[in-house]
Amino acid sequence: MRAPDPIVFTLFGIDVRWYGILIAAALIIALVLALRRSRVYGISEDDITDFFLALIPAIIVGARAYYVIFEWDYYAVHPEEILAVWNGGLAIHGGIIAGILVGIIMCRVKHISFWTLADTVIPGLPLGQAIGRWGNFFNQEAHGVQTNLPWAIVVNDSKLGVIRVHPTFLYESIWDLMVFGLLLWYEKKGKRCDGEVFFLYLILYAAGRFWIEGLRTDSLMILGLRAAQVISIVMMVAGGIGLAWFRKKSRDQKMPCHGPDR
Repeated sequence: MRAPDPIVFTLFGIDVRWYGILIAAALIIALVLALRRSRVYGISEDDITDFFLALIPAIIVGARAYYVIFEWDYYAVHPEEILAVWNGGLAIHGGIIAGILVGIIMCRVKHISFWTLADTVIPGLPLGQAIGRWGNFFNQEAHGVQTNLPWAIVVNDSKLGVIRVHPTFLYESIWDLMVFGLLLWYEKKGKRCDGEVFFLYLILYAAGRFWIEGLRTDSLMILGLRAAQVISIVMMVAGGIGLAWFRKKSRDQKMPCHGPDR
């Protein structure tokens, strides 16, 4: 299966790409989901909207900055391409870090519990990631090593020519949808206090990303290691410690717990 044209149409000389449309759709869906969940979590829709107005530019800048930093040898020679996000090159880990920082700052300003806000919006993240990953398909990027499996996709590699490869974007999209479902299930069946869904996301997403990253051919590197795998290990450890700590605290003292049927 070959990737289709990454450009949807051209308007007034400007190319409108599938990558941008899918990212925009992912953000809109995440916002709509968060607004619906805000009623259950006791956060006003105005606060959710304000959060997303600050979040959207922050995660784009964070995701791009993360990618550019790890690919600085290239961008130092081609600085004019640093802002060309429409060609791809957004690292989700950079976006997650930026999103957490925006959430912490906003919660302090508005006197909202960060953990309540985090559990409100976090299920929208894997759902949005599942949608946004398809932008990699249209850009012929973020694919895996060569394979002859029936579901392999065909890409035009700059060095090897036309080859069949693992559709790692698809693997992650499917995994993200599973994470989304598991978060909602845990929220309803196992959650004891706010913050647990956030920590569970860190564990689940990182576990899948660690395995999938091992198949990719375009990994960002740090000290000879795949950066995404290093960050994934950090996320899993932080998520595991946070989840265990919060569940222990919930047994020792009463803590806020919002969600379905609560």
